[in-house]
Amino acid sequence: MRLWPRSLLARLLVIVFIGLLLANALSLTLVMYERMRSARAVMLGNLENDVATSVAILDRLPASERQAWLPRLDRGNYRYILSNGEPGAAPQDKRSQDAIRTLKATLEGQYPLRFTAVAGPISHIQAHLTLRDGSPLTIDLIPRMPPVASWLPIVLLLQLLLVALCSWIAVRQVVQPLSRFTRAVDTLDPAANTPMAERGPVEVHRAAHAFNAMQSRIQTHLRERTQILASISHDLQTPITRMKLRVEMAEQPALRDKLLNDLDAMSRLVREGIAYARSSEPLEETSLKLELNAWINSIVCDYQDIGKNVQFQASGTRLPLTTRPQALRRVMTNLLDNALKYGDTAAVEVHQPDEKHVAIRIIDSGPGIPEAELEAVLQPFYRVETSRNRDTGGTGLGLAIAAQLTAQLNGTLQLANRPAGGLEVTITLPRG
Repeated sequence: MRLWPRSLLARLLVIVFIGLLLANALSLTLVMYERMRSARAVMLGNLENDVATSVAILDRLPASERQAWLPRLDRGNYRYILSNGEPGAAPQDKRSQDAIRTLKATLEGQYPLRFTAVAGPISHIQAHLTLRDGSPLTIDLIPRMPPVASWLPIVLLLQLLLVALCSWIAVRQVVQPLSRFTRAVDTLDPAANTPMAERGPVEVHRAAHAFNAMQSRIQTHLRERTQILASISHDLQTPITRMKLRVEMAEQPALRDKLLNDLDAMSRLVREGIAYARSSEPLEETSLKLELNAWINSIVCDYQDIGKNVQFQASGTRLPLTTRPQALRRVMTNLLDNALKYGDTAAVEVHQPDEKHVAIRIIDSGPGIPEAELEAVLQPFYRVETSRNRDTGGTGLGLAIAAQLTAQLNGTLQLANRPAGGLEVTITLPRG
């Protein structure tokens, strides 16, 4: 089973190709068998008629004229010799026996015949007889079938290639819709709303329609979830504001400060909840063309102006980028705030992995994230266990919002721990 291919395309191709090859091989075998039978019948029939005529002509010619007629009477697989020929044993192979029976049926009634086998790798016999004037005559015969036409192997090779091509086309027609469906599932992004093309055979059309209906239902559920989150977060702002006003009038300073801290944390959670709900909706911002190095440098300068240790290492070339700047700014500020929250410094680097993409790296000096939780921290409200405190724990929505907005910009966001310590966040975006 190790030789059995793993992909469905290869398996179906092997099965269909072998089936067609066996069917063609059987047809070819039957055709060749019938051809050999027909060729054998034709060969023996020609031998019977032609030898009888040739011997009769030689028998009636004067002895002095017989030698001149021999080239006219010779054929491709037999010829006439005006001598006793070569001595030898009686032939034993089957092909020689068929020729011997034909010659006996043709000549033995008029001329006594004696047959000998000529040594060699192929069937080769001689029939010895005596003409009426006593002259010896030998029929030198190689009993073989007519040769196969030189173009036949080429036709067989073309037939094999045609079978392989038809097998590939047939299997591709079956597997291609499945591959397209698999790619659509792999790239499923409810926020992007990219329906699958409903074309092809009836079965494929139905599957694509069912997939689009499923994607629409997922989008509906996600919109309902985000609407609920946004509504709850929005409605909580009013009672939190009233609670702050009442707490500020409390007479116990220590209790008042603790309650205000709790209310501030609740306010941050509400604001982040609203921001997360909005980030899951399709962006309405218009795409603009900007120079990425200068744009990032302006953000870094804003952080430096308020005393934050943020450094920027620009690439040596201009990097024009067409994107939604406000959404990208929100991604950058979320990631920089997260880097400064867990580390003392943050560094931004820009490089170009290929001609169609640009990558932004944000590096911090914090403790990093356990490898098992690198994917989980991108989920909403997830926080690393060691950071669940009021100072650094946050709401667990910063990275989720950044990842969601990056996806809306047709980019990817990846987290990785650095060998020297700290976390490295890479944003890869299409250039336009």
